[in-house]
Amino acid sequence: MEDKTMNVTIREILPQDNAGVEKLIRTCLIEYGANHAGTAWADPDLGRFSEVYATPGNRYWVAVDASGQVVAGVGIGALAGAPGICELQKMYCLSAYRGSGIAHTLMEQALAYAAKHYSKCYLETLENMVRAQKFYEHYGFVRIYEPVVKTEHFECDVRYIKEL
Repeated sequence: MEDKTMNVTIREILPQDNAGVEKLIRTCLIEYGANHAGTAWADPDLGRFSEVYATPGNRYWVAVDASGQVVAGVGIGALAGAPGICELQKMYCLSAYRGSGIAHTLMEQALAYAAKHYSKCYLETLENMVRAQKFYEHYGFVRIYEPVVKTEHFECDVRYIKEL
């Protein structure tokens, strides 16, 4: 497989990336049959991440290819109702870029940021996202069976937490 990481820039989200991030997330959710309420599909902020993540304790990074297309992204956000705990949010990568190392670079960036601001990192995902679960476990996330707090992603049936 061609090493696509050589042609990708990873940086914090900019306003011009908003539509590309929304397209990335919707494309991946369709792939996993999660294009419905109770997942990121129904998130009212999908098209305005540059504003949402420009607040203290919150960040979103994108991987952009040479043509300017957003091919992957990840966010760290405060977890409402859980002081000291952040959430790994909206981590998606287009299928053509999986296995390229981009997700590892994004995860390392996100966890480094999270460790400066939080003591734990939580995430929610779907049972059918098996490769993603193995990826999270590789980074020390431990599966838990109850949500830390109730979120709007009630369809996400797998949860993880990590000490930072």
